[in-house]
Amino acid sequence: MPAIRGQTAERGMWTDPRAEDGSQIIESLPKVELHRHLEGSLRMATLLELARGNGLPVPRDERALRAQVQVLPHDPLTWQNFLSKFEALRHFFQSPEVISRLVRESIEDLAADRVLYTELRFTPAALAASRGFSVDEVMDWVLEAGREAMHAAGVRVAWIASINRHEPIQMAERVARAAAERRGRGLVGLDLAGNEVDFPTDPFASIFRDAAKSGLGISVHAGEWSDGGSVYHAMESLGALRIAHGVRAIEEPRALEMARERRIAFEVCLTSNVASGAVRSYAEHPLPRLIQAGVQVTLNSDDPSICGIRLSDEYRAAMQHFGLSHDSLRGLILAAVQAAFLPAKDKRRLEGQLQAELFAKAS
Repeated sequence: MPAIRGQTAERGMWTDPRAEDGSQIIESLPKVELHRHLEGSLRMATLLELARGNGLPVPRDERALRAQVQVLPHDPLTWQNFLSKFEALRHFFQSPEVISRLVRESIEDLAADRVLYTELRFTPAALAASRGFSVDEVMDWVLEAGREAMHAAGVRVAWIASINRHEPIQMAERVARAAAERRGRGLVGLDLAGNEVDFPTDPFASIFRDAAKSGLGISVHAGEWSDGGSVYHAMESLGALRIAHGVRAIEEPRALEMARERRIAFEVCLTSNVASGAVRSYAEHPLPRLIQAGVQVTLNSDDPSICGIRLSDEYRAAMQHFGLSHDSLRGLILAAVQAAFLPAKDKRRLEGQLQAELFAKAS
């Protein structure tokens, strides 16, 4: 179990102030992130303002609100507790204006952490539910707000529409269809997320195969709370090009072999994996073993506001707990470019930009 320390206003519960020595360079590194949920990237100050001013069914006291939307020191580190945080967070998407603000602030926070390119995922059904909006409406609001914010902040943002396993299959079909219709407007992928334990992936297989045929990149949450076989199934049956988390794949040789053969990248989220009980501690995280097994790995923050972290903190944790060097971190950043749902020409351009800056800083 990691030592959990007191949290600052926006971050810090999982970060160790003693780890700052010699690693300040991480903040200045240009970064790429492929796995971050919009709904888990909201500022506490904004949530408090909205809670106090809009009569939402959430606490107006900061301490009580934190207990509902963040993993705190006394919380059980379980997937049930982790997913429960989203129940409160989904009350906040009350209007197009609020959704646009939350998108803008999330992108500003990415820019502040020197993330130059991100694929930010969001759950249209969750954003639509609080006020009965249509999936098409909320997708358009998110894409438009994202387009404006990324130009202002200097961050390139692409979007992945996420489907939760517990949602009706008709909703999944609706989201997949709307996502395919918005290719070319910044929407690049489709994701399957949520409760792996109680909801299998089989009912969604044809939806994701059709989405892949439409040109969408496929990322599937697998091997986070279920066994390594779920990772193999996500690649074989759903056509996953990337695996969200995938920590349990280390237990399934077939999954590792297929990931190597197909160059399928794993979107690893160290702190989230501990906070959600996917692994018991940083020390037991299989990140080094996945790298040694030849799997393409990227580092990501998953839900930074729920865990009180930034992407820089995930890179620092990799250094602190696994001894990864700055050169290794640079390699992981470039691996994320290769795994991005970008056209080859755009990948080459982004990779060239990052290499010039990353290795200029190294010299």
